[in-house]
Amino acid sequence: MALLEVKDLQVYYGVIQAVKGVSFTVEEGEIIALIGANGAGKTTILHTINGLIEAKGGEILFEGANLQKIPAHKIVSLGIAHVPEGRRVFSQLTVYDNLLMGAYTRSDKSEIANSLERVYTRFPRLKERRNQYAGTLSGGEQQMLAMGRALMSSPRILLMDEPSMGLSPILVEEIFDIINEINKSGTTILLVEQNARKALSVANRAYVLETGKIVLEGDARYLMNDESVKKAYLGE
Repeated sequence: MALLEVKDLQVYYGVIQAVKGVSFTVEEGEIIALIGANGAGKTTILHTINGLIEAKGGEILFEGANLQKIPAHKIVSLGIAHVPEGRRVFSQLTVYDNLLMGAYTRSDKSEIANSLERVYTRFPRLKERRNQYAGTLSGGEQQMLAMGRALMSSPRILLMDEPSMGLSPILVEEIFDIINEINKSGTTILLVEQNARKALSVANRAYVLETGKIVLEGDARYLMNDESVKKAYLGE
């Protein structure tokens, strides 16, 4: 049984259908990439999985249980965390308080403290800046904070939306190295990313979306060498 299974997902904004019968699976331990142009439906799919948008049809199964009708905060407590597009850190709170916000569904104080230390170990800059307001951090540091905040919920799967957006090439490399490390430490990742080359370089498998539909799927290395993917998304 897949860790996460999306079946024939249908999502509308008013009368406009944004997601048109999308189906895919995420196995435990994988990095799965959803790639495609702006407006393809990638972010909408993540928001539907985490309960921010209601589907009009289809199923979303996490460990075999249907997520529809479950409130977003309870979905987090099931083991699904979200790193949103644009970071969305709490700019008027300190780094430390932002991280604690990520653990709001947990009550195990000693384990929360352990999670905090693990985040500080993975992101030393966050430890250095723990008393600094999040709004004063650089873009790369805010991305690290958004990732650390999500990890504070101790997720089984991390939904990541455009982690490289607005970052310099050097920081993009650093963020994708961290994504690999998080995955190797046991967290499954569903990655939405416009930088198709970077997404395919870290993913096990990938799905290509166009106007709300999956048009290609397969092993990430295979898709990296697919001529249509090269032309449309890799600039070759």
